[in-house]
Parts: sequence; C-alpha cells; structure tokens
Amino acid sequence: MRKLILALCAIATCGFARPAHAKLHVVTTIETFADLAKRIGGDRVEVKALSKGYMDPHFVQPKPSLVIQLNRADLLIRVGLQLEIGWLPPLVLGARNDKIQPGAQGDLNISTQIPLLDVPTVRINRGMGDIHPLGNPHYWLPPGNAKIIASEIATRLKQLDPGGAKTYDANLATFQTELEQHRKKWEQQAATLRGMKVVTYHPSWSYVSQWLGLVEVGYIEPKPGIPAPPSHIAALIGLMRSDGVRMLMMESFYPRNVADLVCSKAGAKTVVLPSDVGADASTSDYFSLVDQVIAKLMAGAR
Repeated sequence: MRKLILALCAIATCGFARPAHAKLHVVTTIETFADLAKRIGGDRVEVKALSKGYMDPHFVQPKPSLVIQLNRADLLIRVGLQLEIGWLPPLVLGARNDKIQPGAQGDLNISTQIPLLDVPTVRINRGMGDIHPLGNPHYWLPPGNAKIIASEIATRLKQLDPGGAKTYDANLATFQTELEQHRKKWEQQAATLRGMKVVTYHPSWSYVSQWLGLVEVGYIEPKPGIPAPPSHIAALIGLMRSDGVRMLMMESFYPRNVADLVCSKAGAKTVVLPSDVGADASTSDYFSLVDQVIAKLMAGAR
C-alpha cells in the first residue's frame, strides 16, 4: 500500500509547478478545520479539506488529487495524535512540498494545544486494540476546544502572512463572540443531559461527554477498532439494563446492525450523530454541526 501511494504521488506531482497566488493555500485533514480556517482567513485564504465529513477520518483513500492539493499548500492543518497516521504521512512525503513537512512552519498540528483526554497511562501493545498512544484525537466539537483551534489557526496565518494580521485578529474576535453566544445556548439546551449514562460505539465522544456531563459506561467495541464478540454484546446489554442506559451514541460511518440489536435488547435508542462538518446536508459549518449534535442528543434522551 505504501508503494502504491508513493507511486500515485509521483504521478500527481510529476512536472507540476506551483504558480504564484495572492491567497494562502490552506489544506486541512477534516472539514471542521476547513470551516474554521475559512472563518479566520476570510478572503486572504483558499481552503480545501482532504476528507469529507461523512468519512471515518482514520481511513481516507489516497488519491493523486490529494497530493496535488498538498503540493500547492502553504499551510497544512491536521488533527494529530496519530488520527491520520494511516494515510497522511506518505501523501505529505509524496507532495514534495517543504513548506508542510513535519515541523515546518506550514505544518500545524492543532492537538499540541488541546487539553487531552484518554491518554494511556500504561505501556501500549497490539492486544489493546487501536488505542491512540498520545491521547484521544476526537477533540474538535466542544466550544472550548474550537476556541483553541481558531486561535491556533489565526496565530499561524499571521506568521505566514503578517500583512493580514489585522484581518485575522478581527475575524478571530468575531468568531469568539459568536462562539460564546452559541455555547451558552447549547449548554442551556443540554442541561438535562448532565449525569445521564450512555454507551458509545467507539470511544470518540469523550470530549463531548465531558463537556455536557454525560457518563460513558460502555462501548460496542470491546477495544478500539476490535469487533465485538457475542460475549461482550451480552455483557453490554446486561450492563445497560442494570444501569438504566437509554441512549447509544455513534457516528454514521459505523455499521448500525450491532448497535440496533443491543438497543433493542436493552430498551435503549440508537442515536446517530454527525461528527464533522459535511457529515450530512444539515451540517454545513461548525455551528450547525454542534446544533445537530445537541438536537439529536436531546431527541434521544426524550
């Protein structure tokens, strides 16, 4: 697979010369970051996302078109914490763009400034499943983290384009004001969720659960990325019954058959949540994304 990716990279960049552009070319690994980069960058940036919001960001198909985007990029904004480790490194290498290589000024790993959850405290081995050894990378939904993400983007844009500093600062201030207004609304809407016990498919909702006060008591996957055997499913159903769990949270890209079976036996409801901008037609930007998450959680709780 690595040889195939590098071959695609060579084809895509062969003979390609990057033209001069007035705007900064920003490439992000997820669509939520793309939306935030557009809000902060305004007319001074051109932004593309490498994945779509309905995709599992752990697994993105390598294409020559992605290499071309990376070859043109002045700034690459990534989730980090090894979320993209299965597909991004060979694409960046093949793009032959020194600006965005790891550690370069055009490489922005947002996770370095995020207060991380689920950081392993024991030695990691293969038997533990697909655990992220540096911490949980699914951090971009809560408004506190969105504020950090936007601030980091603004800081890096100002470093790359000092002439646009006033624009970036003004756009950041506007976003922060709007974010605070939405945060108050979201927390008021979701106040009754605090203390509610839930189950999730994959441990990807930890940051949302911490923000809203949900209590995660179990997971469909016995270990991250590992299919559940019948014994685990039976035990999970028993746990949900005994703890009165009435909601199972999952993303749309995971199969629903096991989740629906568990919920039917446990007397709970499967709540399919969008996890990224562009997950469906109703999640066109960061604010509508979180709107939908809150609305679906409230509907599931009822």
